[in-house]
Amino acid sequence: MMYPVVMKGSKGTEKELQLSKPAEAKDSKDFYSLKLKQNNGTELDFSAFKGKKVLLVNTASNCGYTGQFAELQELHEKYKNDLVILGFPANDFQEQEKGNDAQISEFCQVNYGVTFPLAKKASVVKGNDQQEVFKWLSNEDSNGWCKQVPVWNFSKYIVNENGQLTGFYGPAVPPSQIPL
Repeated sequence: MMYPVVMKGSKGTEKELQLSKPAEAKDSKDFYSLKLKQNNGTELDFSAFKGKKVLLVNTASNCGYTGQFAELQELHEKYKNDLVILGFPANDFQEQEKGNDAQISEFCQVNYGVTFPLAKKASVVKGNDQQEVFKWLSNEDSNGWCKQVPVWNFSKYIVNENGQLTGFYGPAVPPSQIPL
């Protein structure tokens, strides 16, 4: 059996953690069957993402990594035809996302010009109230290999054009460093 490749940055912290999909991993639940409720109340069907890469990021407005919104927006604009970026506001880490959905949306737009979709605020860590997409991202029985939950705000997951989860990147990995 092959295990996910684990690479750590020079400091070796969990926030720099990077995991890559093993070659033989097979997902059991189709990524494109997922849906999410956006922070404006509308539903977003993941089947619309077929043929595109998807970068999924748990976010918070009051975190040392919040500045990554700017880089995420740049990637969104630069690769808008080939890459979908989805933000998932969560208050799971030291209550760094206390605002409601309207406040979060306004903060992201005013401070970083965010135009990529934001989900309704929800928990991304394991538990009864874990956001459905993060259940798929952190359950190896669903995605084929990865059981890694976010280690902090701005943990990132990348899904390829075929709906396969191919990597996990800790918060310290800048969005521009993720292989697209």
